[in-house]
Amino acid sequence: MTALMTMEHSGGDESLVDAANYSRRWWILGVLGIAQLMVILDSTIVNIALPTAQHDLHFSNADRQWIVTAYSLAFGTLLLLGGRIGDMVGRKRALVIGLVGFAAASAIGGASVNFAMLVIARTVQGAFGALLAPSVLALLTTTFTNPNERGRAFGIYGAIAGAGGALGLLLGGILTSYASWRWTLFVNLVFAASAIAGAVLWLKSDEGVDHDPLDLPGLFLVAGGLFSVVFGFSHADTTAWSNPVTIGFLVAGVVLLGAFAYIETRVSYPLLPPRVVLSRTRGGSALVMLFASIGLFGVFLFLTYYLQSTLGFSPVKTGVAFLPLVAALAATAQVSNQILLPRIGPKPIVPIGLLVSAAALFGLHLVGLHSSYLSHVLPYLLVLGVGFGLSVAPAFSTGTLGLAPDDAGVGSATLNTAQQVGGSIGTSLLNTVAAGAVTSYLVGRALTPANRQAALLHSYTTAFLWSAVIFVAGAIVAGLVLERGSLAALAAESSVAKPEPGLAEPPRIHVCRVRIACR
Repeated sequence: MTALMTMEHSGGDESLVDAANYSRRWWILGVLGIAQLMVILDSTIVNIALPTAQHDLHFSNADRQWIVTAYSLAFGTLLLLGGRIGDMVGRKRALVIGLVGFAAASAIGGASVNFAMLVIARTVQGAFGALLAPSVLALLTTTFTNPNERGRAFGIYGAIAGAGGALGLLLGGILTSYASWRWTLFVNLVFAASAIAGAVLWLKSDEGVDHDPLDLPGLFLVAGGLFSVVFGFSHADTTAWSNPVTIGFLVAGVVLLGAFAYIETRVSYPLLPPRVVLSRTRGGSALVMLFASIGLFGVFLFLTYYLQSTLGFSPVKTGVAFLPLVAALAATAQVSNQILLPRIGPKPIVPIGLLVSAAALFGLHLVGLHSSYLSHVLPYLLVLGVGFGLSVAPAFSTGTLGLAPDDAGVGSATLNTAQQVGGSIGTSLLNTVAAGAVTSYLVGRALTPANRQAALLHSYTTAFLWSAVIFVAGAIVAGLVLERGSLAALAAESSVAKPEPGLAEPPRIHVCRVRIACR
């Protein structure tokens, strides 16, 4: 007997693509994890190699900052455009193009013969990173739609994103010590090749879900605003907050971003639709990512300084010292995303996670010149991993919660932008605080080696204390902004369909013949 069934279907081939990707979802998660790890590693792996690269290519301390700044400027400025391009041309295509471009730029950077060549390569790296990073998170969002599996997948993704910086320190130390600083860039070819092969094998090609005209006024405003903010904070790090150039760029950034926010509510096809960030769940997650990224810098940079300069750790030993944090973060991320988040939502666990991180950093600010790693550093690293697993990992999941496929790319880019801008703010703010702490400690003291060492320690502990304050501020903001409710309830409340400029397309009627065997 054959029964006739009538089904409403509002999409086109996109649903078939999602279904094909879902059947290979765990392989796809591996591909996306490799791509994300490559981008996150690059934020710290090169930092370890900078002194060696500086000696090899003969550039100054002032120029050294541009190796980091060039990447941050391109990456932070172009993220929203990268997310929009992924929505237009297809996430698989954007991912593969981004991986190929990132690998090519890494190869050029590793083969650099002078400072200019290295800076250009880092800039191109950042541009292609801005294309692939939103596609990674958007593909994860659209591939894992089952609530239980989504929690597990985002737990793994959040662990990679949170622990990538520490793993970069380890890998950077190993490559710099036993190979060459150039391999901190060449290693990206291995990651990219693996991810490209996996994407070609397991990701179904899609034609894009958003073909609206590009919002050029919004693009120029947000690109100019983000560039000005990132450059302003970077400039403050190398000069002073009172420097006219620093003030000018920061003011310009605020004005341009304010104009961008106003324009997006007036244009027909906004680059960043207000519906993406007006949800308290998604908007609050972006704010959590911003505050957490500011505070994270204090851990990875100043704790590295403390372990190497004060306790005498080698680069490799320093990287190994961070591994307990990675393990605690990975374990807690699975618990928070699979068990806690689906049942009670982000409202209680994310603020608690930020407060736990603040407590760990407050403990780290009590370390001394002769403190033991096992008794004075390791316990706080474990607590910090738990805090990150309760806050950063869930924020990746709730930051794209309830988004329609059309908005997944730009929503992912928004979350990545908050993370990148937060890192830039943390770099300049905490470096400035640390430098001021050194100066204030040495006032009225003789410039003996012992006092210099004590002054450096004071700068590290001051940075830890300020990082703790930043996490407390983030916890307060998260507690005020995030909504209560289970993940399913929040997803239903946050879901906003993309409005059509004209009449909505009527649901397509499909007639399917399903054979039913009867006895």
